[in-house]
Amino acid sequence: MVTLEKTLVAFQYWWRVIKAAIDIVLRVVTGGGSIKEIRNLSKVRSKYVVEYYDFWPEGDYFYIQMELCSDSLKNILQQKPQEFGRQSGEPMNSYEYFISCKIFREILKCVQFLHEFKPQIIHRDLKPDNILIDRNRRNGRFVKLGDFGLATVHDKHIHLQTDNKHTSGVGTQGYMAPEVLLSKTYDHKSDVYSLAIIGEKIFEFNVSEIDKN
Repeated sequence: MVTLEKTLVAFQYWWRVIKAAIDIVLRVVTGGGSIKEIRNLSKVRSKYVVEYYDFWPEGDYFYIQMELCSDSLKNILQQKPQEFGRQSGEPMNSYEYFISCKIFREILKCVQFLHEFKPQIIHRDLKPDNILIDRNRRNGRFVKLGDFGLATVHDKHIHLQTDNKHTSGVGTQGYMAPEVLLSKTYDHKSDVYSLAIIGEKIFEFNVSEIDKN
C-alpha cells in the first residue's frame, strides 16, 4: 500500500536526482588536449575551479561531466552597462565600480589558487569566456575558473633553468602575454598579463592610453 509518507520520500529522492542533473553539464571534447584537461581538472579540485565529476570516451569524443555554471564573465560584461543604465564607454557610477571590483577580486583569488598550488599551475588561457559565474554560490563562491585544456604544471627548476621550455603561442590572441607569443621563456606571470587585459575589459579602460606622467 502506497502511503503519504512513502510518496513524500519518493518525491524527495527524485527531486534530489533532478536537482543534481540540473547542476551538471557535459562538455564534449576531442584530441589530445581532452586527456590533459581531464587530468588537470581532477588534480585541482577546489572551490575556485569548476567541479569535475567524471568522464568517458565514445568513439572519437570524450565526454566530461562537470559542474554547470549558469553564466560566464563574457556575458556579464556584455550586459553590465545596460544593467546599470548607461551606454558602453560612459563612466561607471559608484555601485557598478564597487561590483566590478568585487568580481575582479574573486577572479584574482581563483588565479592565486592555481599559482600557489603545489606544483604550480599556469592556466594559459585566461579570458572572459573561461571565467564562469555560479549564481547559486555553491561553496560560497560565484566566480570559478573553467577550461583547463591548455593549463600546464610549472617547475622553475625545469622550465627556467634548462632547455625544457613551455610551449609557445599557447592561448587566445589579445590575452596572450608577449613572451608567450614571441616564443620566449615564460612562467606564471603570463597569466598575470592575461589578468591585466581582463581588468581592462571589466573597468573599460586601456592601460596603454593612461598618461604615465
